[in-house]
Amino acid sequence: MEVVMGSVESYETARGRRYRVRYRRPDRTQTTKRGFTTKREADNYLATVEVSKMRGEWLDPSRSKVSVADVAAEWIAGQVQIKPSTLSGYRYTLDRHILPTWGNRRLVEIGHGEVQAWITTLAEGLAPSTVRQIYFVLAALMKYSVRDGRINRDPTDGVQMPRKRATDRGYLSHDQVASLARECDGHADLIAFLAYTGLRWGEMAALKVSSIDFSRRRVDVKEALTDVRGTLVRGTPKTHERRSVPFPGFLETPLRARAAGKQPQESLFVSSRGLEMRNGNFRKRVFLPALKRLQERDAGFPTVTVHDLRHTAASLAISAGANVKAVQRMLGHASAAMTLDVYADLFDDDLDHVAGRLDEAASEGVAKMWSSPSPGQSKTPAMLEARRGFLG
Repeated sequence: MEVVMGSVESYETARGRRYRVRYRRPDRTQTTKRGFTTKREADNYLATVEVSKMRGEWLDPSRSKVSVADVAAEWIAGQVQIKPSTLSGYRYTLDRHILPTWGNRRLVEIGHGEVQAWITTLAEGLAPSTVRQIYFVLAALMKYSVRDGRINRDPTDGVQMPRKRATDRGYLSHDQVASLARECDGHADLIAFLAYTGLRWGEMAALKVSSIDFSRRRVDVKEALTDVRGTLVRGTPKTHERRSVPFPGFLETPLRARAAGKQPQESLFVSSRGLEMRNGNFRKRVFLPALKRLQERDAGFPTVTVHDLRHTAASLAISAGANVKAVQRMLGHASAAMTLDVYADLFDDDLDHVAGRLDEAASEGVAKMWSSPSPGQSKTPAMLEARRGFLG
């Protein structure tokens, strides 16, 4: 018999009378919930169902009972908008951290408190940035489950994250860049190129001969090479936006040498074997040994990474007078606000420069009102009157 509205019916079992609730899902298909021990309990359940349907909050109980692992497979398969390297990172985070803990749990069982306890435990052994990345993936998975109508609340919402620890970023001076370049025998131009253009490693590795405009001294950055679990994948830069980056004149000679004899579509920077360059190989075989030799000779030489050459480029540009907008465009940041957030420490010195420049500019004007008189000379009434007028 077709049920127009929900209904409650009794039935007999070996353990006594029980009640079942019949009702329609929002798609008009019929379903049944059994096992209620009292009619009142069944009536209350039916009332809850009807109210949730009217509010658009009803969830199919069978859909919320699926495991986190099952939903994770659906979620990761739908991430078509992200870069291969990012997708690989998500898969690693799922396999390494999330699924071992939550994979066999049903979505409906997971509570906010236990997610918070899990994050707190992770923070005891992992860096705050790593914990935040793990949380981000779990939170994205849960938000997908809410949107898909599997759960009506996100257990990751409001979970407290560990504070990020401030770390000293490696900046090299002009002389230190030169020392490091000389020590990386055969790759001096690569070191200087990264330190004076601010390109990411993957952007540099993806450059072709045609990417260099020698007439304008510009580099056309439109691709990036990413090592995805041993396979180099060519894609767009991190922000997905193409940009034109200037390079200083002294780099023209080594860049022309790199381009000599090559076709426009050939890679500009290649390994000693003529292959596309991998960050890991370069770091282990060239960069770290060179840094070690420098620090053995000079204990004060900064400990830096290959990526710190990008930070060095920002530092040298700012010290040369570049404004935040120019640095943003050079580095390919999404916004000037992001550049300020990342390099706020570099712009702190500008505050001192501003005060100094204001002092110089005012030296022939208002600053004279407070200039010290010559020895034995007292302030004149005119000077005092001017001061009173300025201060109101």
